[in-house]
Amino acid sequence: MYYVSYILEQIREAIRASDKTRYRLSKETGIAQSQLSRLMTGQEGLSYENLEKLADALGLVVIIQPAKRIARKRNKER
Repeated sequence: MYYVSYILEQIREAIRASDKTRYRLSKETGIAQSQLSRLMTGQEGLSYENLEKLADALGLVVIIQPAKRIARKRNKER
């Protein structure tokens, strides 16, 4: 479950860093503003379909890689 939490936190950070409001993201993706609010507060996750929509709207690419690389990257960030 750690990896899903990591991905969701990266999405939250990208939303905060973007110039897009939740209203605009909702209109661009079709994801309800209420669901985006719950995502931002950590109360709710995302379906893979909605993850893909949000990533596209934010100009992100979701990459799956071996866990060892993620662990090394996280240790370097600390």
